[in-house]
Amino acid sequence: MCGRFTLRTPAYKLAEAFGVEVRANLAARYNIAPSQDIAALRAQGDGQRELVMLRWGLVPGWAKDPAMGNRMINARAETVAEKPAFRAAFRQRRCLIPADGFFEWQKTPDGSKQPYLMARPDGEPFTMAGLWELWQPPGTDEPLETCTIITTEANETVAPIHHRMPVILSASDREAWLDPAPPSAEALAALLRPAPDDTLIAQAVDRHVNNARHDDPACIESATNGLLL
Repeated sequence: MCGRFTLRTPAYKLAEAFGVEVRANLAARYNIAPSQDIAALRAQGDGQRELVMLRWGLVPGWAKDPAMGNRMINARAETVAEKPAFRAAFRQRRCLIPADGFFEWQKTPDGSKQPYLMARPDGEPFTMAGLWELWQPPGTDEPLETCTIITTEANETVAPIHHRMPVILSASDREAWLDPAPPSAEALAALLRPAPDDTLIAQAVDRHVNNARHDDPACIESATNGLLL
């Protein structure tokens, strides 16, 4: 799964990296958690990209209660095209979730869990495959826009720590994922694969990150030498 991630990259770098105008005031985030508003890239009707803020935890349009989103922070690549909660968004409302790291926890012999930060060796941002949805609360005019992150089997870097990882899309795959008229559902599904093994490195971090209320540089402090990563 993917239950926490970071986005510390300045807005201007995101704009340069992903070809989008960043109007939102994006503060550095060190421990983004479910139910929070997160940055996402999606295609507009004219094909241009836009950066929007979406609540993390997808609420299907037919849901009776937005609390359903608490169980929909991730969608499995293997079933996303068929599951009722995700299949409409898979066909029509795909997005990219920018990040520069994500956390996973490894069980230790004493029964505790050691957090690890997965990031690119160069520290540059990457994009995770996502879906977005619009939910209209009864009796109001203010819609709720939400999203989920798609996960797949872990590659060899992540597997010793956790058996799942987010789908990380390459530059060419990003174009296909956001294309409003992709060739087929099968072609989209083919993009949802583990990242090459050398895409990320795993670094043990301080257990300060375990508390979702913590969102500060200590979340990415090395567990072995006390240095920020």
